[in-house]
Amino acid sequence: MSQASPSSQYPHLLAPLDLGFVTLPNRVVMGSMHVGLEEAENGFARMAAFYAERARGGVGLMVTGGIAPNDQGRPYPGGAKLTTAEEAAEHRVITDAVHEAGGRIAMQILHFGRYAYHPELVAPSALQAPISPYVPHEMTDAEVEETVEDFVRAAGLAQEAGYDGVEIMGSEGYLINEFVAEHTNKRADRWGGAYENRVRFPLEIVRRVRERVGPEFIVIYRLSMLDLVPGGSTFEEVVGLAKAVEAAGANIINTGIGWHEARIPTIATSVPRGAYAWVTKKVMGAVGIPLVTTNRINTPELAEELLAGGFADLVSLARPFLADPEFVAKAREGRGHLINTCIGCNQACLDHTFSGKITSCLVNPRACHETELVLSPTRLRKRVAVVGAGPAGLACAVTAAERGHAVTLFDAAEEVGGQLNVARRVPGKQEFDETLRYFRNRLEECGVEVRLGVEVTAEGLKKEAYEEVVVATGVTPRVPEIEGVGHRSVVGYLEVLRGEVEVGERVAVLGAGGIGFDVAEFLTDEGEGASVSPEVFFRQWGVDVEYEGRGGLRAPERVKATRTVVLMQRKETKVGAGLGKTTGWIHRTELAKRGVEMVAGVTYERIDDAGVHVVVGGERRVLEVDSVVLCTGQEARRGLYEGLLVGGGVGVHLIGGADVAAELDAKRAIRQGVEVGAGL
Repeated sequence: MSQASPSSQYPHLLAPLDLGFVTLPNRVVMGSMHVGLEEAENGFARMAAFYAERARGGVGLMVTGGIAPNDQGRPYPGGAKLTTAEEAAEHRVITDAVHEAGGRIAMQILHFGRYAYHPELVAPSALQAPISPYVPHEMTDAEVEETVEDFVRAAGLAQEAGYDGVEIMGSEGYLINEFVAEHTNKRADRWGGAYENRVRFPLEIVRRVRERVGPEFIVIYRLSMLDLVPGGSTFEEVVGLAKAVEAAGANIINTGIGWHEARIPTIATSVPRGAYAWVTKKVMGAVGIPLVTTNRINTPELAEELLAGGFADLVSLARPFLADPEFVAKAREGRGHLINTCIGCNQACLDHTFSGKITSCLVNPRACHETELVLSPTRLRKRVAVVGAGPAGLACAVTAAERGHAVTLFDAAEEVGGQLNVARRVPGKQEFDETLRYFRNRLEECGVEVRLGVEVTAEGLKKEAYEEVVVATGVTPRVPEIEGVGHRSVVGYLEVLRGEVEVGERVAVLGAGGIGFDVAEFLTDEGEGASVSPEVFFRQWGVDVEYEGRGGLRAPERVKATRTVVLMQRKETKVGAGLGKTTGWIHRTELAKRGVEMVAGVTYERIDDAGVHVVVGGERRVLEVDSVVLCTGQEARRGLYEGLLVGGGVGVHLIGGADVAAELDAKRAIRQGVEVGAGL
């Protein structure tokens, strides 16, 4: 990797960091992510490609997903572990690939503790976690000692495997964190009770790991600086542990925010950018080793601002490197406008992880699929028309053009973006602005001809002699067959989100999928759709920025929405059951606190001047409302596609909502666009 001088735009971000025995080329850490390749067939070769691409992209230091130090510490049966020399040898393909690409990589050692999804799970106390179906076995003194040695053995094996260091995972509510917090440690022996006893476990691990690996090996400790659970650590305990970890031999302390069971969002897109950096800054100066700040840092500008402001010595960006492996290189080379920015959606990363799927990225479906979704230059340049400039069409156009095809992108609208232009109006989804900025710049960089405000026909496309036509014409909202659906009170979700209609103070939203939730949040947002400030966010969710009590918690303060909204669905299942696995609870909590009534199992009878007539649980009910918003699904727009099929003569492809008109799904649309563009 070239040692370019720090850019004048990002002097702190691109400054080297001397650890004494090794110098990191910049202040960027790619944070740990368990991506599912750890257990997949041919997973190590695929991880080698994944990490090597990020190493070539210029990241200073990468940290792998968590690897368990023993069987009990695995996330589930068959989960990744490092316990033998044979297992260590498998990792060589990763470390060799990273080093050949000029990078450095540390392996995270992670024991799941009571968060594990298998019956052999263990913990300091026999307390079941709310996110696991199993009650853990309370470890004996001998088992605690054995587990310390298992961490040490894993660190030694990681060194033998060629890693540049290890990160000891002591946060997010996993085993080490469980020993530290009163909330989960009810022991009365030398590993529990007083604070000094509760921190014995992590300190013994760090001390003995340092003894095993020697002085010239990076040891990072991931410290839970803000637990966000009752009975969590106090700020004084956090600082005390940080100092003790430094004394025990750690080179770097990384920041952990929140436990997985915490009821406060920490990394979702609704969290303001860099909102939790204040916690790291509060610890700055208490120790002499570098501190890393983290969570929702997704642009080089923000990273530079935090480092320049003394919030930390390094920044950790995890998901931003799923979105764009060249993040650092683009910043260094003055191409920041071409960074594909992480939008914090969780849809293809954490939602996949917690569903047992291989991780990817909504805005970059090649992430973790580098060996499968290969964008090789085309051997036969074709004239390609892409019709529809929504997420599917944009992804297809830039992918095909990047490979060397001559691409023309058409859209009837006067701007690119399609449904993204609607989504970005929803509170908390302003990050789609970054996606649109990225695609607009990529279209220009790749030389795509863009024709907006144009209605195309099958005959016209054939006349222009395009060899391939990709139809990404999207969807139209479905109007349900309900008596009175044409009543003056009835409006569609597009008109509402675009601000084209007046909506009354009493509203019924028909349909409780993702669009219904978006509309309900839009209509009850007291900030008129603007991104909330960190101060407002912390007040609403109950985060104590003064850090006066355990876990950093305080009573949340909410203002009930002035508009009355009822969100309804025909299905009997829980309202919002189809939302993202790791974010659905946030949306349900948000609406509940705003006073939105959520009703399942609804039969719609009719709409008239009296309101919406429904049947719920066998009882008839009339909702007296001023406005009825239809969020009742979509229908594919396939007229152009069907016209192109007549007579043949051109290769035709159907992608996005025009292919599958289910819930608006940017993840599927962008993936389809890239796949088709890669295959032309």
